[in-house]
Amino acid sequence: MDQQQIKALGDELYNSLVNRITVKPLTERFPDIKVEDSYEISKVMTENRVAAGEKVIGKKIGLTSKVVQNMLGVGQPDFGFLTDGMAYSQGEEMPISEKLIQPKAEGEIAFIMKRDVMGPGLTVADIMAATECVMPCFEVVDSRVENWKIKIQDTVADNASCGLFVLGDQAVSPRSIDLRTVGMVVEKNGSVISTGAGAAALGSPVNCVTWLANMMGQFGIPLKAGEVILSGSLVPMEPVVAGDYMSVSIGGIGNASVRFV
Repeated sequence: MDQQQIKALGDELYNSLVNRITVKPLTERFPDIKVEDSYEISKVMTENRVAAGEKVIGKKIGLTSKVVQNMLGVGQPDFGFLTDGMAYSQGEEMPISEKLIQPKAEGEIAFIMKRDVMGPGLTVADIMAATECVMPCFEVVDSRVENWKIKIQDTVADNASCGLFVLGDQAVSPRSIDLRTVGMVVEKNGSVISTGAGAAALGSPVNCVTWLANMMGQFGIPLKAGEVILSGSLVPMEPVVAGDYMSVSIGGIGNASVRFV
């Protein structure tokens, strides 16, 4: 795919984001599109957000759990960029009816970095040493692709289906808990809808961050001190609408909650 096509598709997805309209799957229109093309398209989309005044504050890994991969028919993880325009605080209402198109909420563990790291060649020990703390998180993913009809190239181009996220108000050292066995309970409107454990995400959330750092390193992109790194869902995605209230409890880490408007 040439640079002109990449620029046009990145601009198209940014326009879709701003105007809350969906686009036809890229893989239907460009059957030969490669994942590498899609990452370049995602970069253009993110550059448009930065040009409009947003700031990159972190990264995310998506499609880490088999449950989510099977839901979407996608067989490998992906990554995207987080901006300050996506971030909401615990207790703050999240305006999905104004910001998103077809949102789905996921319970996750967020890593906060204390120093820069860049792959490839990083180990789990490297990531643990470079992490300041972990926090409970809700990521509310969204797809600019019509009806979530995505293949890996579609979601990668769409900045890994980034939407919005909220961090809880508690933080702990990742070295004080076993991230493989931490349990997660997600409630929606007062009822438990799903449970999961750290091992659901590539065996451990820290494995996810290690994969992310090594993959992004291949593109010359580091994980930076102070950045928020979303490590991937431990539970199935849950469609949400204005009026819903969700909470997540993660053993040994804490809670996060969000009310959608």
